[in-house]
Amino acid sequence: MTSSGVKWTAIVLTTASKEWTYAFQKELELRQAKGYIAKDVIVLTVEDPKTNVGSGGATVNALLTITEYISAQKGHSVISAEVLEESWVLILHSGRHYPYDQCGRTFVTLPAEYVTPEYDGLICNIDILIRNITEKLAAKSGPGLWVSSTDMFLSFPKDCDIQWKSCDACAITVPATPQYCKHHGVYKIDKEGYVENILYQKDVGSLEDCEIKGGKVPVVCSVVFFNHIIAQKLLAFHVKPPLDACTYMGLDSGEPPIQLSLFFDVMLPMATGVTEMDFVNGKWSRSGTPDDLDTQRRMKKARSLLWKELGEYKMWACLVESGQFHYLSGEAQDHKKLIQNCPYQNNFPEATFSWSNRTHSYVESSCKVNEDSTLLNSALYGNVTVGGKTVVSCCKVKGHVTFGKDCYIAGLKVDNFKKTITIDDSMVVQSFNVHLRTLGITREILTIHGRYDKIQVPYWKSSSTFCNMPMVVWMNKTGIVKEDLWSTEVDNENQTMFQAKLFPVIHATDSIGLEDLLWIQGAVPDEDRTRLKRWQSSWRLSMKEILSFVNAEQELQSRREMFYEVKKEEITNALLQRLHKGFHPIYNSAGIDGFSISILEKLDSVAKSCQSDPGVAARTLANIADVLGSKAGQKGGLRSGPAANKAWAKAFHLLENKELEKGVSALAKERTKWLDRADLLVRAARHYEGAAQILIRHAVMTAKEYFKPEPCSMPFINKWVTALCPARIDVSGGWSDTPPITYEHGGAVTMIGLQIKGKHPVGVKAKRIPEPMLKLVMYGNDGDTTEVICRELSDLEDYYQPYSPGALLKASFICADIVSLTSSRSLKEQLMEGYGGGFEIHSWSVLPQGSGMGTSSILAGAVMAAILRASGKTCDKKGLIHAVLYLEQLLTTGGGWQDQVGGLMGGIKIGLSEAKLPIAVEAVDLKVSPEVIQAVNERLLLIYTGKTRLARNLLQEVVRNWYARNPNIVETENALVVLAQDCAHAFIDGDLQKVGSCLDKYWSMKKILAPGCETPTIAKLMAAARPFAYGMCMAGAGGGGFLYVLTKDMNHKHLLLDILGTVEGTEGKEVYDCSIDTEGLVLTVED
Repeated sequence: MTSSGVKWTAIVLTTASKEWTYAFQKELELRQAKGYIAKDVIVLTVEDPKTNVGSGGATVNALLTITEYISAQKGHSVISAEVLEESWVLILHSGRHYPYDQCGRTFVTLPAEYVTPEYDGLICNIDILIRNITEKLAAKSGPGLWVSSTDMFLSFPKDCDIQWKSCDACAITVPATPQYCKHHGVYKIDKEGYVENILYQKDVGSLEDCEIKGGKVPVVCSVVFFNHIIAQKLLAFHVKPPLDACTYMGLDSGEPPIQLSLFFDVMLPMATGVTEMDFVNGKWSRSGTPDDLDTQRRMKKARSLLWKELGEYKMWACLVESGQFHYLSGEAQDHKKLIQNCPYQNNFPEATFSWSNRTHSYVESSCKVNEDSTLLNSALYGNVTVGGKTVVSCCKVKGHVTFGKDCYIAGLKVDNFKKTITIDDSMVVQSFNVHLRTLGITREILTIHGRYDKIQVPYWKSSSTFCNMPMVVWMNKTGIVKEDLWSTEVDNENQTMFQAKLFPVIHATDSIGLEDLLWIQGAVPDEDRTRLKRWQSSWRLSMKEILSFVNAEQELQSRREMFYEVKKEEITNALLQRLHKGFHPIYNSAGIDGFSISILEKLDSVAKSCQSDPGVAARTLANIADVLGSKAGQKGGLRSGPAANKAWAKAFHLLENKELEKGVSALAKERTKWLDRADLLVRAARHYEGAAQILIRHAVMTAKEYFKPEPCSMPFINKWVTALCPARIDVSGGWSDTPPITYEHGGAVTMIGLQIKGKHPVGVKAKRIPEPMLKLVMYGNDGDTTEVICRELSDLEDYYQPYSPGALLKASFICADIVSLTSSRSLKEQLMEGYGGGFEIHSWSVLPQGSGMGTSSILAGAVMAAILRASGKTCDKKGLIHAVLYLEQLLTTGGGWQDQVGGLMGGIKIGLSEAKLPIAVEAVDLKVSPEVIQAVNERLLLIYTGKTRLARNLLQEVVRNWYARNPNIVETENALVVLAQDCAHAFIDGDLQKVGSCLDKYWSMKKILAPGCETPTIAKLMAAARPFAYGMCMAGAGGGGFLYVLTKDMNHKHLLLDILGTVEGTEGKEVYDCSIDTEGLVLTVED
């Protein structure tokens, strides 16, 4: 996430307020924790040593402070100027209060979101500014000091060309119209490209000499660079009176403060057209001549020293012709325009930021929001109406509220206000968290004025308006008089609505609220002047006072709370609506921002509401696991691991018994004990994944709805029922059949049933026997035989432990309803009453374990077919496919449906399932011609790699990534389903070259889903086969087992056999003769 470009040594933010220092420092640290700022950068917020030290004084003080930090980091015991020789330092000035953002221009919230971030959060002006300086302006500068204001939007297109040259100092500038620049500063540039002079707020005629091409002038952008030599000069000011008075050291030494401008005091000596006399005498000073003689003498001495130290250097003007400068003025319409048409939109590639008029916002369906409006970090509930071109920022509004057209609404919190609220067109309504020092409390204060009001213009001027009404009209409407707004001590020029005591804070007997605001707007009748009297008797503040008392820490925290409020709504909606949207960045950010618990509680409530939908409940618990894992960060160990700690047993038991609400509550109660350490958080996450697996089982087991055996004649005792099945290879679409993916996304898998060495590799035989017991015999492919005898129900109780002997066969008897473990009758009684004796069953597979060819699921299907028939029941193949889904959940092994489709149906088939519960699988015969089947048989090479597939945690990792809705995983799942259908059509068309291409694409997708599945052995075999193959893939998940190759020519098959024999490191491989089986399950009963 860290930007490319300059590797900063330090980033410093200055502020004039001690209270704001802590709040801004936290903001920098949060950004660093999320990776927006590199981990090794020193981030520091520095309070100005005194008010009104000026931008130059603030720069020198910040440079002194950060050099102390760097010196200490480098092991020095005193300040060392030498550390600046190899340092890149960025100083950002937060500047003055701003009427249209509670936290000033620095943290103006922008309508942008990060694209595919690791973390997430609001994007502010400072974020884009740092990125533009880091990646564009400073990329070629070398060590030194960069200084920038944050009171503007400084835009540079992503493809802009920065013509940098080595220099002592550099002033960044962009073209602007003289009309615009008459309110700002302008550089006059000499013929060599250096700054000749700096002009401030001059009339258009005075700017003619500064013109560059196109009739524009180079505006002062408030971004400058000083190389390390000048940076060291600036640092030395802290020991050179009277310049030391602008640093905390000088003030601590008793020096009276002085005010230095960065541009007209620090930079101006380097201007080629400024003389020493004019500079020292203050001819070009922006602040004019001080009143008292002592200050005049001190400033003259300071300028004399500045000239002596800096006058020998020159400042190059770096003109970025495609750049744009937008000062954040004190007018509402300018601010609103910059938010709606943000000039930053073209600054970075589309893969970095996305810009939208709906950013980090939630709107309930009952609300009416005009498509031309802009919502930032806001949530609207109930019957909220937002008019066209209105901006709503950082608001939570619930109830019957109407915002008119063209408004700016910021920070407003309305919680089910009983009456209907209407804000007129073109109004500015804001809420500020203000710290009232005299009371020691923070209160929310509401303000209102018109979008066209020039609130900093004296009210008595003819153009003056309030709430978009002429002042006289507004005063007559409300009854407010001049004396209510300004005391007699306020001179005429300061009698502005900005300084008018307009906004009530506290009333002696009544609460202050929205109706008071509506009255100020002139929208509430007040015929008896009751509201006017109430307003007059309230303690009121002016906008200027409100801005100076803003509790920045509370404001920034409130924005974060709003951000996570919106995200909780988005998470809830995505889960309940089954949207393919992930929240990994939110969970990561919540761990840093301190909102993990809040999200966990919201997820608990979502899970409890899903009693009828175990699939959604399972996904919700998996999301809780992700929140816990994100909170642990990288410190807690691997996510995969055991999940059977007895402390969680009660909750698991409740979930197993389908008592969802109680189970989720028990999980949450236990969770509180596991939040204190990273390792405990990871272990808790594992148990939540275990809990999710219980609910996945419940979801998949709904497939039993399609397993409906019918009664038939029961074979005689000791007559064998034999079930034989082919193996299968998946040729496209695998993983899309895996729960929960298959019921949340939908699946499609194209597969082939294969005979091995001309025989069915998987088989089962079962018969009834006189003895009331279950005799289970399992033949291993290595020649070993395992026999298990079950005489009591207790002998079957380990059926859900997949590695216990005979677990699959035991679970099959339960799945087939031949035996019930919950019955009051003994096993003997159940067998004798139902079947006149017991059962003997033998099972085998000639393929190695972990082959990737689906033998365990196919064997399960064969077992079910055999014991059903032996017990006098029959079921079609479709029913068996769903029975195996249910059976594998009993076994707790999970698994999808492709294996049993391939093994039970045989031939070349495509299996399909929709995104729904119960899971319903359809197997479609592609009706491939005999000629194509023969051609495939002639070209298909099946190679056992000699390595067992290691997939114990593979499924868990894929499911975890799916539940997180990792964008790559979702995109790959989409592609898998499409590819399966493409492959099916290729078989139908007899286009084996296209089939081979599908195999190659399929293998690439498997590697995305399960990184590491291509081992060195597999890579060597594939590389050797590549020149002779249309395509190839590993069966199943990969990582071992069987590789299958579709050769280009039937003769290549034999040639390839010889070549593969020479590949080093593959000595354990074995080639298996294979052919397409067109029958699938073959079930016979002994005569």
